Amino acid sequence: MKNKADISDGSFNEDFSKIEENYIECYEKNQGRPLKVVLGLYKGSYHKFGLAAIFFVLKHSCVWVLPIVTANVINIASGQQNGTVKTILINILVIMALIAINYPMNYLFTKCRSQATRSAEAGLRGALVRKLQQLSISYHTQMQSGRLQSKVMRDVEAIETLSQQLFVNMMTIALNVIVAVTVTGTKSALVLVFFILCAPAAALTMVTFRKRIRTSNADFRREMEETSAKVMEMVEMIPVTRAHALENEEIGRMEGQLLHVAKSGYKLDIIQANFGAVGWCVFQAFQVLCLGFTGYLAYRGTIKVGDITLYQTYFGNIIGQITQFLNLLPIISKGFESVTSVGEVLMTNDIEDNSSKPKLKDIAGEFDFKNVKFAYKDDGKIVLNGFNLHVNPGETVAFVGESGAGKTTILNLIIGFMQPDSGEIDIDGHNLNDINLRSYRKHIAVVPQNSILFSGTIKENITYGIKNVDENKLREVIKAANLTEFIDGLPKGVDSEVGEHGGGLSGGQRQRISIARALMRDPKVIVLDEATSALDSISEREIQKALDNLKSERTTFIVAHRLSTIRNADKIAVISEGKVTEYGTYDELMEAKGEFYELRKLQVE
Repeated sequence: MKNKADISDGSFNEDFSKIEENYIECYEKNQGRPLKVVLGLYKGSYHKFGLAAIFFVLKHSCVWVLPIVTANVINIASGQQNGTVKTILINILVIMALIAINYPMNYLFTKCRSQATRSAEAGLRGALVRKLQQLSISYHTQMQSGRLQSKVMRDVEAIETLSQQLFVNMMTIALNVIVAVTVTGTKSALVLVFFILCAPAAALTMVTFRKRIRTSNADFRREMEETSAKVMEMVEMIPVTRAHALENEEIGRMEGQLLHVAKSGYKLDIIQANFGAVGWCVFQAFQVLCLGFTGYLAYRGTIKVGDITLYQTYFGNIIGQITQFLNLLPIISKGFESVTSVGEVLMTNDIEDNSSKPKLKDIAGEFDFKNVKFAYKDDGKIVLNGFNLHVNPGETVAFVGESGAGKTTILNLIIGFMQPDSGEIDIDGHNLNDINLRSYRKHIAVVPQNSILFSGTIKENITYGIKNVDENKLREVIKAANLTEFIDGLPKGVDSEVGEHGGGLSGGQRQRISIARALMRDPKVIVLDEATSALDSISEREIQKALDNLKSERTTFIVAHRLSTIRNADKIAVISEGKVTEYGTYDELMEAKGEFYELRKLQVE
């Protein structure tokens, strides 16, 4: 599998395990207080946020000083404030200097802030990836893969957005309001009282209107999602629709849905236009009130004429900042929910713990199932009950039985994906529960029922996890998996891309690549779960011959739906009611005319 180039300039924290520890530590201490959890995520980066805050104040200072300079210039020009042309020039030079430093300060602010947030974002995703690799297979089976993907991508993005909002927007809001209130309070307590009474009322009025718009937007979004789902369904159903000559009916159904969406969109446009106009009118009305009030004070001589512009600017600023804060609340709420969502995964204890367990350097492949009992936790259904079996090293054992008998469960127990509720499974006399499963699995090769390929070349898929590839061995494996003719016919041979999930290949080709991947590991134990189910008869026979040659000195476990494919197995175990009810060679079981005989007879018929 191709690795992305390392992007490391020393400014990013790449110790994902440390970030995971910080997050878990803060989550344990502050459950129910997501803000403290987020702050804990940036432990070790506080100095960067401190520098960023300093640079932010410097870059934003021109916004705060400009109204003061404007008022000074007007007051000096109108004769209401002592000063000369030189004083006006000094005011202009001050604001120009502050404008000039805006660009470099903005760069430094963004650099410090982005280093901290992006590093934490990557670290948190890395921590989740580490955790997902540690969690048990039963956890992954119960949890939908889409939900886990959402946690890794969307929830972390929401936390990163939350961090940006808290640090950038909340700091902007706080500083803007503090500066506006402080300057106004020092110049006129009367105007400050007006601000305190009117600004929140104006902001709340505007937010109320925007809530109505958000509700309408949410309804329209749901309509669009429903339409999108129906379009996808229509595309998937085209072969069926065409086969039954139902094109006109389907067109009519979709046109009805599209017309409904168009009407909903028109309704939303009208609502947005009306509420947008009303919101603008409210904002302007309060601005006019401020203008009238400060103009009256200037007329009475309570304040200077130039200060009217200062108060107008600060009043609009305060209204805007309060409105922005209220609009940020849903984003902050979503971010806090994501903090909990990510914490649920990182705090999960359902992990495969191999620490301090002895490692197996080599195995012979002798297995003992001793009175094994297993039931699935979600429904409590007992799958295996008193399961006993001894398998000699190098022996090939096939499991057969009706659907749901527990054949695949046995394979999962052999691999160590699941643990028995009682009883034990021994490998060369070692209880699987007492050994380091990672060291044990290095001697196992698994070919699942559904072949799993990743985006990359054929060679990368076959040699997955192998660092030093022996080209001669690779050619032997390709030949054994009956892939030679197929690969030789490709322009790039083994370096040909397979497409996403092997989408550019047929089912049989994907399965043969999976078999080649298993053989490439030179395992002591082979696990085949319906491994030849996707092959045509000719390819199946070739694969069976190859597997027969390669199974020597290897313990092999097979689950096969087509009983004809296990004729050469050393032993066949018939599974029924959680136990081995029949055990022997193919010929022995056929002669016994028991359950296996009946199953085989049904397939022949």
